[in-house]
Amino acid sequence: MNIQIVEDDRSLSEGVAITLGDGNTFQKEYTIKDAKTGFLNYGDGLSLIILDLNLPDGSGYDYLKFVREKSHVPVLILTANDLEMDEVTGLTLGADDFLTKPFSLAVLRARVAALIRRSEFAGEAAGGNESGTKSLVYELDDMTFDFDQLIFKKNNDEIILSVNEQRLLKIFLDNKGRVLTRNLLMDRLWGNDGEFVDENALSVTINRLRSKIDSGVEVKHISTVYGQGYRFD
Repeated sequence: MNIQIVEDDRSLSEGVAITLGDGNTFQKEYTIKDAKTGFLNYGDGLSLIILDLNLPDGSGYDYLKFVREKSHVPVLILTANDLEMDEVTGLTLGADDFLTKPFSLAVLRARVAALIRRSEFAGEAAGGNESGTKSLVYELDDMTFDFDQLIFKKNNDEIILSVNEQRLLKIFLDNKGRVLTRNLLMDRLWGNDGEFVDENALSVTINRLRSKIDSGVEVKHISTVYGQGYRFD
């Protein structure tokens, strides 16, 4: 894997790289400016971004917005900010996970492994047609969701979905008209890794997906069934 670490604490950056070593390569950036320049040069080859929020030239949220305008690459936020609002803000902007400093290196490894598993699941469909399996392309109103190529469009404009949003959308599309409970969605999205995930993550992921596919349309596809869960129609 090729992992970008955006962290101004050089000792911590090096420690993260050593912890996640195992044949991975690392792009270590210490400012938002360098991170953006690096991303433009090698972003297509990234498997993961580990992002600090408090950087010398601004907030990591700004870099997160920049990345999410261009890429689905998983983003794990590392920060000393431990307020719930910081986590919600990060998830709302498209982060896939959030880890508060100080943290256990074992937990970091577990979170990274979970993110990569989810990312690989989202990309498993690519190449599926070559083996004769059915196409994973869904059409809904003016939207096309191509899980083979990981291209998602509304009114012919591409929609950038995070790994969690891709997984959630696929679950909804495969269960149209069914009420899915929060517990079921948590289990399907994160499985055994759910112990590391705050329940806010599900609410934020659903709200982000809603904002991308239900905005500007009269008929909403994602509805809340109060006391039960969510339904996709």
